[in-house]
Amino acid sequence: MTGLDILLADRCRALRGQRVGLLCHPASVDAQLRHAALLLRDAGVDLRALFGPQHGLRGETQDNMVEWDGFHDPVTGLPVYSLYGEHRKPTAAMLRGIDTLVVDLQDIGARYYTFVWTLLHCLEACAEQGKRVVVLDRPNPLGGDREGNVLDMRWRSFVGLAPIPMRHGLTIGEMALCFRDLYDLLVELEVVRMEGWRPGMLFDETGLPWVMPSPNMPTLDTALVYPGMCLLEGTELSEGRGTTRPFEICGAPYVDPARLAAAMADHGLPGCAFRPLHFEPAFQKHAGRLCGGVQIHVFDRDSFLPVQTAIALLAAVRALWPRDFAWRQPPYEYEYERLPIDILAGGPDLREAIDAGADHLSITRHWDADLLQFEIVVRECWRYGP
Repeated sequence: MTGLDILLADRCRALRGQRVGLLCHPASVDAQLRHAALLLRDAGVDLRALFGPQHGLRGETQDNMVEWDGFHDPVTGLPVYSLYGEHRKPTAAMLRGIDTLVVDLQDIGARYYTFVWTLLHCLEACAEQGKRVVVLDRPNPLGGDREGNVLDMRWRSFVGLAPIPMRHGLTIGEMALCFRDLYDLLVELEVVRMEGWRPGMLFDETGLPWVMPSPNMPTLDTALVYPGMCLLEGTELSEGRGTTRPFEICGAPYVDPARLAAAMADHGLPGCAFRPLHFEPAFQKHAGRLCGGVQIHVFDRDSFLPVQTAIALLAAVRALWPRDFAWRQPPYEYEYERLPIDILAGGPDLREAIDAGADHLSITRHWDADLLQFEIVVRECWRYGP
């Protein structure tokens, strides 16, 4: 049971006598696919406003980095405030009419996925305005495993606002507790825990229905590769946006699919295989052009390493087509000077190592010590065990 289910089973006692705002999106549903806004309203909660993160309250912004404006919701009759537009942090005016902000967001478990940074901004705003925050916990779809480097805070951006790994292994409730402690936020915070979830579980082991938390996250398979393949947003390679399998498919017009698939097979990466293919993105990079590339097929989810796999892929394309491969130029996610790959990777080290011809093992082997230190720091925030 998710935090939403637990709250409803308790007849929303935690919200009685409170004027409530709700931060939510299309995946804010119960096990019967009923949306949190309607469930809370029907349960008698005094709901005053809705807030939405990147991709909109209703998931209406298909492409990446598309701002949206607030509106009046015709279903609930409530004002809807955009937290991915003119403001990414709730203003005092947005919070004026509420006592408690309820957060019910399905996260993916990757540092670059901006919902956790919207959560952080909400915690900061509520601390400043003396508002209470209730986070309805949901599963980390990728379980509790961690991978990748820990963000160097000199490279802080909206795809990384705290020193967490690329694949962080926390639920959104645990992340809220982590943010409160990390930044000494004086905010009244309550996390409504799940029942029946363990960190070793992937999302499809929960029995809950998968609802796209954003338009380019159609399946759990997408989420499995995302902590690594999102790095391709820092290149001119297509990360598969504009196809039916974003982040699982990648390539470019100059890529020979067979050569790339063979090079990746030679690495012997655990848990996956690479199928050569051609594709034509309907939008975004190389829209309307025939691209060559590969699709990642994950066969063993326990041994699969998404970050290491994506770094091996970037290094392979860079080595095979050095004259064609290019790092993407800014702007990217509200950054106008630094390279997108550098803010995604938390610094220039990854880019410089790939440009110098380093392989994925030499790039990633020194990250383990930082991951261990991260686990020590966040251990007190764990609510479901290690």
